[in-house]
Amino acid sequence: MRADLKKGKFLHYAVLWVAAFLGCAVCNARADIYRYYDDNGVLHVTDAPPDSRYKLYIATKKTPSALTTALESRRYRQIPPKRRSIYHEQIMAAAKTFSLEPELLHAVISAESAYNPLARSPKGARGLMQLMPGTAKRYGVQNSYDPVQNIIGGAAYLKDLLTMFGNDLQLAVAAYNAGEGVVMKHGYKVPPYRETMQYVPKVMSYYRQYKDTL
Repeated sequence: MRADLKKGKFLHYAVLWVAAFLGCAVCNARADIYRYYDDNGVLHVTDAPPDSRYKLYIATKKTPSALTTALESRRYRQIPPKRRSIYHEQIMAAAKTFSLEPELLHAVISAESAYNPLARSPKGARGLMQLMPGTAKRYGVQNSYDPVQNIIGGAAYLKDLLTMFGNDLQLAVAAYNAGEGVVMKHGYKVPPYRETMQYVPKVMSYYRQYKDTL
């Protein structure tokens, strides 16, 4: 949904038109509205900003549908404490070695493999923390399916990412998913890739949950 309007003698009508546009978006889509004026004085209005030129104009309260709620619940499904406890000692040891929060390691493992040490992604990521072959080699992991090696390699990588991005947790998590070069390329922001934009809040959700329970 998008509208482009020119400043000038039709401003009065433009304002009325935009009001109608916004009202429609708010009532039906329940979406935030963004706008910006370009160099020619054209007002651009949208509920799906394509770039950073658009600034938030109207924030609406989003009421998730039952389907959305179900999908979110499934995406962030609870990991049974018994399953998390299997590798808790190894996670605690790695967290101490690399000065990391064990809750962060648990969160990444929950999002990456749900504690399946034999997990393998279509792209070739392996093990608990889903190390790519290049990352495993960089950190001296000879067998990514070995839980201890995998946790140590993943923890070392996370520590380097946190150092690289000034301890910005979300950027480090985004880089863990998309690669540090991609985050840098996008101006040290979470890259606008669907997978990464879903992955970061997923890890952060687990992280907050574990901060309250572990």
